[in-house]
Amino acid sequence: MAITAALVKELRERTGAGMMECKAALVEANGDIEAAIEAMRKSGQAKAAKKSGRTAAEGVVMIQITDDGKQGVMVEINCETDFVAKDSNFLEFAEAVTAAALSGGVADAESLAGQTLADGSTVDAAREALIAKIGENIQVRRLQRFDGTEGALHSYRHGVRIGVVVELVGGDETLGRDIAMHIAASNPLCMNADQVPAETLDKEREIFKAQALDSGKPEAIVEKMIEGRMRKFLEEVTLLGQPFVKNPDQTVAQLLKQAGAEVRRFTRLEVGEGIEKKVENFAEEVMAQVRGN
Repeated sequence: MAITAALVKELRERTGAGMMECKAALVEANGDIEAAIEAMRKSGQAKAAKKSGRTAAEGVVMIQITDDGKQGVMVEINCETDFVAKDSNFLEFAEAVTAAALSGGVADAESLAGQTLADGSTVDAAREALIAKIGENIQVRRLQRFDGTEGALHSYRHGVRIGVVVELVGGDETLGRDIAMHIAASNPLCMNADQVPAETLDKEREIFKAQALDSGKPEAIVEKMIEGRMRKFLEEVTLLGQPFVKNPDQTVAQLLKQAGAEVRRFTRLEVGEGIEKKVENFAEEVMAQVRGN
């Protein structure tokens, strides 16, 4: 069967693949466009599986919140390089996935993989197709969902790498965005001192005790030094104890009290946090090649 330009064009529109790849698939399928699509899907799955072991620690954090501020999602989608993180195809995929996450009601990234996008494909099928097209490992890594909201959800994104969603009762949109921006900048561990994990407190206390004992001060003074440093530590790691970034003369707790508002919860995601990145030493790599020659 003759492979016409119209047939190639139709396959490109349906798959988003390049012209030469579409033509080759049609030749292989003897002009059967459905068979060509199936073969390309299988090829995309094979490429995705091959690249799945490669570190994907770049990417974007996307946020979508309903107009009434009662529901929202925050999604981290990873790729291998900053270059691809800025690619229009990658960003369109990220936006489509986030919209599907909000409308689909799923609670985690694993469930999100089977959700249907606006074009009829599943998230995972679209991800595999994008891997085949772009040539990098792409992963939908994390999904945070916000439902059952008593107050209103507010958000802030620092570039594309850091995203924050805050549930605020009382206050207004400006305060909500300011609090979200503060969290993006200051990265609090939790809301208040009661929420700091006991193991974290024990670890910090041990460090402060060792430092205080090294000072040679009397035991009574050492205990006061430890308690003082623990108070300062709690101020630094809790949202309510931190000085507000826009006005360090008042704490976030004081700002909220002044506005008659309360933060019920917050989530901060940063691209790649917790992923062990491969550190390239190009000088050593070159020397190894020189020695091998």
